[in-house]
Amino acid sequence: MVDRKVSRVLLVLAALTGAGAPAAAEDTLKVSIGQMDTWVNQAAVLGQRVGIFQKHGIAPENFGTQGSGETLQAVIADAAQVGIGVGTLGVLRAYARGAPIRIVGASFTGVGDLYWYVRADSPIRKLADATASHSIAFSSNGSSVHNVVLAFIQDLGLKAKPTQTGGLATTLTQVMSSQIDIGWATPPFGLKEAEEGKVRIIANGNDVASLREQTVRVEIVNAATWKNQDLMRRFMRGYRESLDWIFADPRAIKLYSETTGVSEVLVRSSIDRFGLKAAKQLDKISGIDAIMTEGVKFKFLDQPLSREQLADLIQILPGR
Repeated sequence: MVDRKVSRVLLVLAALTGAGAPAAAEDTLKVSIGQMDTWVNQAAVLGQRVGIFQKHGIAPENFGTQGSGETLQAVIADAAQVGIGVGTLGVLRAYARGAPIRIVGASFTGVGDLYWYVRADSPIRKLADATASHSIAFSSNGSSVHNVVLAFIQDLGLKAKPTQTGGLATTLTQVMSSQIDIGWATPPFGLKEAEEGKVRIIANGNDVASLREQTVRVEIVNAATWKNQDLMRRFMRGYRESLDWIFADPRAIKLYSETTGVSEVLVRSSIDRFGLKAAKQLDKISGIDAIMTEGVKFKFLDQPLSREQLADLIQILPGR
């Protein structure tokens, strides 16, 4: 009888203790996102909004940058622990120079999501029409946008002067005010203006055949954060789940539309038109040798990274 009473007391105490105990704290990670408002970089943003990361004990603090160059610098300085959508070539260059970073996933393979446009009244109808007196925009040094512009020059004979313009909105402003002749964008940004006849799209990144199979952007973390394997596994589980969710649940497009003011119809058509879902896979870094060869050619790299360096840099965790 005494044992039963003791057992009941212990059960009550256990219940009271559990009821009064605070929930386990979530680990905060600062996440730097180049071109934060674009659809392809929404997994961290929308996943945080609907509580996907919280299920894995992660509290992302997302902030945007003007391009992958700024995102990369934030991670190197540990002002952010995670960087989303960072140009692969810029990451290789930074690592070769001793930057404390690791690649934890592919971000975008191919360059079909990048396009270049002019004002509707521009005499430029195609890249070949541009002369040395014209300018063509890119976001930041070492970004995938910069890489494509350099490939336009090398492979397609583009004569326009590459000019760093930063983010999407500032680039559009510079094009519409005739400060820049050819602007750059990624969907769905700029498509509304194209539909309204304010701008004309004249080129796509996939016009450069050599870039179509390359993983031009990657997801990175600070090396110190990478050492916390439990933390990284939980973050990547949340990120994978969020990435799957934004392409599967119509509610993701609705939330994005409400935030950005871009119509749901335009977002859905952009996903199909630019093949965004297939390109947003995490597990395979494609074309790394070609990327390094181009890096040497464009003087971003002194020499290709060794196999040992690549094995240290690229640390993609399994899906489960």
